[in-house]
Amino acid sequence: MIRDKSIRKPAKDAPKQDAAKKAAPAKAAKAAAAKVLTGKRAGNKGIIAVTPPSFRRERALIKRGVWPVAGCDEAGRGPLAGPVVAAAVILDPDRIPRGIDDSKRLTAEERERLFDKICATAQVSVVVASPSRIDRDNILRASLWALKRAVVALPEAPRHVFVDGRDRLDTECDCEAVIGGDGIVVSIAAASIIAKVTRDRLMCALAQDCPGYGFEQHKGYAVPEHLDALDRLGPSVHHRRFFAPVAAARAKHMPWTVEPVRDLFPVTEVEVQVEASVEVGASTGL
Repeated sequence: MIRDKSIRKPAKDAPKQDAAKKAAPAKAAKAAAAKVLTGKRAGNKGIIAVTPPSFRRERALIKRGVWPVAGCDEAGRGPLAGPVVAAAVILDPDRIPRGIDDSKRLTAEERERLFDKICATAQVSVVVASPSRIDRDNILRASLWALKRAVVALPEAPRHVFVDGRDRLDTECDCEAVIGGDGIVVSIAAASIIAKVTRDRLMCALAQDCPGYGFEQHKGYAVPEHLDALDRLGPSVHHRRFFAPVAAARAKHMPWTVEPVRDLFPVTEVEVQVEASVEVGASTGL
């Protein structure tokens, strides 16, 4: 009977190969996590791994007995037309929809899908600041007004509010401003989705009221197509009067609406004569 000796003698490198196979998945997972945390480029495709927003800050407050916790954000500070829309959201810790992210990182289809899920599982409020309010108060004050009103309009008063940006809100509860918060705090990200989808829908409705500007495409932002339409048609009632391209279009199409700039420190003829007499007196030694 002939026996195969290779069966009884394991290969010399077998233990090393087995150990390498066992360690490979762990190393791969560790490398992937490192890429996500450090934001290193993945491969040669130029893609940067981005960590999605988390519920970590809200959970820390819950552990301290602070609840409800709201996140709020706005959409529409930059456009030349349309309102600025603010939203506030209190997420249910046990029913947070998957996929919530900064609205700017999502497609329109993803935002619409998440909009419905957030509205079905969370407490939501929305406030709109019209172009006339923006013209009267300026865009920053109008945005902060809308954000504060959105917090007040929530069905349940929050005990802590996270707001995107560097400006804290004058609310009755604690307010924490988080720069880039829509990419860090999931409650703010949820509010960014609600505000963005709401405003996009409003701009599509305004496109039917004022055809020709392409509001349904660019949502009022200063893209070349919008600037061309603004120069050709002039501003509509939905444009923000004091934004530079709109003001230029008003001056071209409706010059009677442009007020002349007043000199805040006019020099009168009497003042000139007094100054001249003082100079003469000083020169003669009187």
